[in-house]
Parts: sequence; structure tokens; C-alpha cells
Amino acid sequence: MTKRKTRKEKKRLVFISVTIVALLISLVGTLYTDFMKIMENKKNTILLTSEYQSLLDEQEILESEVTKMQDPNYIARYAKEKYLYSSEGEIIIRID
Repeated sequence: MTKRKTRKEKKRLVFISVTIVALLISLVGTLYTDFMKIMENKKNTILLTSEYQSLLDEQEILESEVTKMQDPNYIARYAKEKYLYSSEGEIIIRID
């Protein structure tokens, strides 16, 4: 004794199936979009981390330069070498 499905039950089954498939497609689309955003953010994180590290290195170099510039002897030597300044009676010979 097999029971035949009525037309109403078939319509209901088709409606539920279509609804479930639509929800699954929507879920997969949302997950794909979120996954792509996560991958893009990881790339940006790597890029920004390397940029941050290079900026830290540059900051260290500049802080070292500031420390050197506070020494009067270093400033005098730097001006003589870079800009060829001299005191009276000094002769500067530049060798390249």
C-alpha cells in the first residue's frame, strides 16, 4: 500500500527544496565574499608590516643622526667634509 503524494504535497516539497537551494547559494556567496576580504586583509597586513619595519629602521638611523648632531666635534668635522668649510689657516684637500 503505497501512498501517492497529492499535488499539494508535491508543490510544498518543491517550494521547500527551492527555498533551501536559494539559502545555500546565498550562504556560499556570502562566505566567498568574506573569504576574499580575509585574503585581501592578509596581503595588506603583510605589506604594512614590512613598511612598518622599514620605517622603524629609518627611525633608528635618524635618531642616531640626531645624537651625532648634538656633538660639536662631529658637526665641525661634518661641515668640513661635506661643505668644505675650514678654519683660518686650514687647507682642505678632498680626495675622491
